[in-house]
Amino acid sequence: MKAKIKQFTIINIGLFILNCGMYFFLIPSNLAVGGTTGIAMVIGYLIPTIPIGVFLAIINTILLILAFIIFGKEFGGYTVYSSLALSAMLAAFELILPMAEPFTDDLFINLIFGIVICGVGMGIVFNQNASTGGTDIVAKIINRFTHIEIGKSLLLADFLVTLLAAVVFGARLGMYALLGIVINSIIIDKMIAGFNIKINMMIISNEADAINTYILNTLERGTTIYHATGGYSNEDKKVINTIVSRREYIKIRDFVKKIDQRAFISISYITEVEGEGFTY
Repeated sequence: MKAKIKQFTIINIGLFILNCGMYFFLIPSNLAVGGTTGIAMVIGYLIPTIPIGVFLAIINTILLILAFIIFGKEFGGYTVYSSLALSAMLAAFELILPMAEPFTDDLFINLIFGIVICGVGMGIVFNQNASTGGTDIVAKIINRFTHIEIGKSLLLADFLVTLLAAVVFGARLGMYALLGIVINSIIIDKMIAGFNIKINMMIISNEADAINTYILNTLERGTTIYHATGGYSNEDKKVINTIVSRREYIKIRDFVKKIDQRAFISISYITEVEGEGFTY
């Protein structure tokens, strides 16, 4: 239950960040940088009497069935909630904090701030096995069947939207939108990779048994012991190899330094781990 509450809370944080990027920077500048939001912006520009949030809700509803069929109830349920919550947030912002014009007339500044903020929000939502609906679902489908990274899949899905933006808002805004979806795809992939980063540690120490016991019993992480011979000393050595989170790495490093100042520690960063204790 705690894990579900945490997941739900993180999704809402991501949605709020995403909404801020869209509402304060992208929408006032007519920067339709892909997604159903971009489509809604195009339609909203043509029919200004209806709030963009309403168009967003209608378009997202059409694609939600695919989420349930392909990805199951959990992803589909979170996607339904996320798409409706995002539409509600956007409509609420339109009523409470109406934006007659963008903060600045500089389109590039609005694009960069909007895309970076939106990319962070979307990365958070995607990392919690959810999406905001629309072309995000299309991107997840592309990712599922082609194994292309989710950010690049979103770039493919959003390309057509940028073409529509170019027709409606002009070539200049269309090119900005194209630049935006490229940057957005990079930020999303970097965000997701950052969430999943683990640290591979290799430790050589005369106190290998104590260190191994600490990792196994205190941190409850697995280890692999290699038997090696020192190239210079010609002495037999035990090499401990383990994969841990950043927080666990700091704990192990501090413990090793406390009991063996001459211990050798090397680390490398990895972005995906499959196996017990990580994926199941």
